[in-house]
Amino acid sequence: MTDALSRTYNPREHEERLCAWWERQGYFRPETQAALAQADPDKAPFVISMPPPNVTGALHLGHAIMDAVEDFLIRYKRMQGFPTLWVPGTDHAGIATQSVVEQHLADAGASRHDLGRAAFEEEVWAWKEEYHGRISRQQRRMGVSCDWTRERFTLDPGLSHAVRASFVQLYAEGLIYRGHYLINWSPTLQTAVSDLEVEYEEMEGTLYTFKYRLAHSADYIPVATTRPETILGDTAVAVHPEDERYARYIGREAVVPLLERTVPVIADAAVDREFGTGALKITPGHDPTDYAIGQRHGLPSLSIFDREANLNAEAGPFQGLSREEGRRQVWAAMEAQDLTLDAQPHAVRVPRSQRSGEIIEPLLSTQWFVRMQEMARAAAEAVRSGRIEIIPQRFESVYFHWLDNIRDWCISRQLWWGHRIPVWYGPDGRQFCAMDEADARAQARRHYGADAPLEQDPDVLDTWYSSALWPFSTLGWPQRTDDLARYYPTSVLETGYDILFFWVARMIMMGLKLTGDVPFRTVYLHGLVRVESGAKMSKSRGNTVDPLDIVQEFGADALRYALLTGIAPGNDLKLNRNRLENNRNFANKMWNAFRFLRTHLADAELPLTRPANAFATTYRLPESQSLGLADRWVLARLQAVANETTRLADAWQIGEAGALLYDFLWHELCDWYLEAAKVNLRSAERPVRQATARVLAYVLERGLRLLHPFMPFLTEAIWQAMPGLTAPVPSVMLARWPEPAPADPQALEDFAQDKNGNVTIHSHKAPADAQALEDFALLQKIVRAVRNLRAEYKLDPGQRLPARMASVRRAALLVANRDLLCALARLDAAALDIGPEPFDDAPYIAVAVEDVTVGVARAGLPDPAAERQRLESAVQDLRQRLARSQALLANDAFRAKAPAEVVSREQDKSQRLTQELEQLARRLQAAQA
Repeated sequence: MTDALSRTYNPREHEERLCAWWERQGYFRPETQAALAQADPDKAPFVISMPPPNVTGALHLGHAIMDAVEDFLIRYKRMQGFPTLWVPGTDHAGIATQSVVEQHLADAGASRHDLGRAAFEEEVWAWKEEYHGRISRQQRRMGVSCDWTRERFTLDPGLSHAVRASFVQLYAEGLIYRGHYLINWSPTLQTAVSDLEVEYEEMEGTLYTFKYRLAHSADYIPVATTRPETILGDTAVAVHPEDERYARYIGREAVVPLLERTVPVIADAAVDREFGTGALKITPGHDPTDYAIGQRHGLPSLSIFDREANLNAEAGPFQGLSREEGRRQVWAAMEAQDLTLDAQPHAVRVPRSQRSGEIIEPLLSTQWFVRMQEMARAAAEAVRSGRIEIIPQRFESVYFHWLDNIRDWCISRQLWWGHRIPVWYGPDGRQFCAMDEADARAQARRHYGADAPLEQDPDVLDTWYSSALWPFSTLGWPQRTDDLARYYPTSVLETGYDILFFWVARMIMMGLKLTGDVPFRTVYLHGLVRVESGAKMSKSRGNTVDPLDIVQEFGADALRYALLTGIAPGNDLKLNRNRLENNRNFANKMWNAFRFLRTHLADAELPLTRPANAFATTYRLPESQSLGLADRWVLARLQAVANETTRLADAWQIGEAGALLYDFLWHELCDWYLEAAKVNLRSAERPVRQATARVLAYVLERGLRLLHPFMPFLTEAIWQAMPGLTAPVPSVMLARWPEPAPADPQALEDFAQDKNGNVTIHSHKAPADAQALEDFALLQKIVRAVRNLRAEYKLDPGQRLPARMASVRRAALLVANRDLLCALARLDAAALDIGPEPFDDAPYIAVAVEDVTVGVARAGLPDPAAERQRLESAVQDLRQRLARSQALLANDAFRAKAPAEVVSREQDKSQRLTQELEQLARRLQAAQA
């Protein structure tokens, strides 16, 4: 043990080195796990398909939480002996990537049209290569243990083949068709966009109320709208069939303002009688609700906007105006004709493009669609029947609601980057759907009787289409590859709850349709990472955080632990600096615990067990008669923590499992057991030192196994320096997850007495050493009581205090652990009196701890009157500070104008001062008694 270790844990010394070493060894690959016999061939493979990040730029913390959760699951299952495969990859992200590259070109004074389609695609491929490399470097720095030899890209040849094969199959079955329907249109990007790429923003708008005159009458129906310009595209006025105010108008005709067209007055239950006037103008060409009403009533659909969102010829005299200018001029013209009634401020939900930030325009357009109803029913049944489990379960209702109300999926995009739609058109417009152009020409030749000119559809497929095939296309589908046969269905789909509909549901539908089986058994939905104010992180808001910036400052393990312990399934996480600092300190605490152990191993013998599975090798415990109370206690706590950590991890409560480990390793192992162990490690008797060193090595080694899926780099760095371990178990990631082992005295003797050092594995129900837990808990309470007295009287922490302890029932326990009590409570061993008889309280400050009376000598304590005066002054100061904080929080102007994070910090401060005041007031009350 002569090689020096740094006094503090420096992640930069270890993280990149260890990640490269893991990858060189092939430990991430299931084939290597099998060759090493680390994986149990009788266990079903545990497989995750990584949700592919977009190749648009660097990853953000939303990706980091996904990587952290998935890597935890993979490492956990790998350590349990499951063959594990984590398939990595990236997504071409059609709109997003084309947008950033077009902006890049625009900054250089060029456009994609200047380059032409082929040259533009080359430009995007170059962009992809640069940012794909950046993404994979980020993921490696985070420690993701995926099989990089199986990395895929949604536009690589294999996945492109799968996309074409699925399209051809669904087209042949009539599930893919081309039609003219209402879609979301991006005027700037000049393409249809999916619902996922539309974000709704609440803005202050105006509710315009006007007169919808009835034909051949002086009567009118008052109608309210937030978009007066769309009046020009109206094809009906609708009222609720049970609305008595307008019943007499149903079936009559109304006159479109300014254009003098007549439209019918219809009745439809979709009309909200509480909105506006209760009468609705119907513009099927530019509103989804109106479009549905129009379909039910056979209304025509007029498009009054062109693809730049300017008014077209259907708008009559307003042709050429933008949406905004058209709104102003249409309303002004209606005012001039005395058709307006009112205009009031009104909050409106505005659909904006996630990519460009512009307002989306619902537009009638010819696009490609997938019929969804049949596949949606199958996807819903897969969850209802239990074939797929959604965690947390509350999202099942959201999932079912979307599937039960699903619309056909618009899958075509007017882009140049993506999977080109595999349909070619003949001279008469006939469609030929084929795997490639040669196949399309062969079809055309059979149809026309000769070669004919063909033109491929210029559109590409929605990015989510190829992503919907991800769990099986990455494994080789449509070919029946060995990977597909062994690793499909995958085990878990882990992703954010915000894409449950748009990606998860579509993967389930496509998996069932194209493979005949579900794509995964479990859907685990993590929450979103938010800034401290609670706002969602997004590139458009400019508030994303590069994980590598955090890794550079705090280390990957600190970030991972913050993400993993800050979550519960489906709940959002506010990441703050304090959490990161605490986790960096925790890593350093564990590092120094190991350094402490190393200083006591020079003369220690650490024999190893020799289990049937070499990867379960651990340090052999000493004989039970060599174990002291602290030894038995920490082993019992280790057993309980291992059991509970396993239970929580299996129940998807990863954050709770991490918090439990944090408390055990820091507060119980480091704060209590290490301090207790120092008593024996300073003993003059070598067997005593040996036994304690062996227990400490055993507990630390098992703790490393439990901690590894949370903090892989720290645990590996320590593992590599643990004496004797790397010969049987070269990496902690290969080590077996700790099976529950009993910690009662007899079981420990059985556990340790096998002459060959073999470990007997006991069941989860094996009894813990209940007596050791009870006895040590009493010592802890006594120590805390003394420490509280020390803090209350502001005594020097190093001052040895004279004390007495009395207990009829527990005196023998206290005498047996006299040295331990003196060490932990900093008591004067020469002046510590322990016995069954009560003592005179007068010379002591006495407290009751269960049935033990603990007294600390008054001699040397501060004067009681002076102490009361100090406490009174401190209470008064706290009251003043709390009053100022509460007054600030009660100030409406402060709460309205201050940033949310400032208000939150002040609330935390007020709560902290309240707690401190309560504690100090109790101490003052006791001092005055």
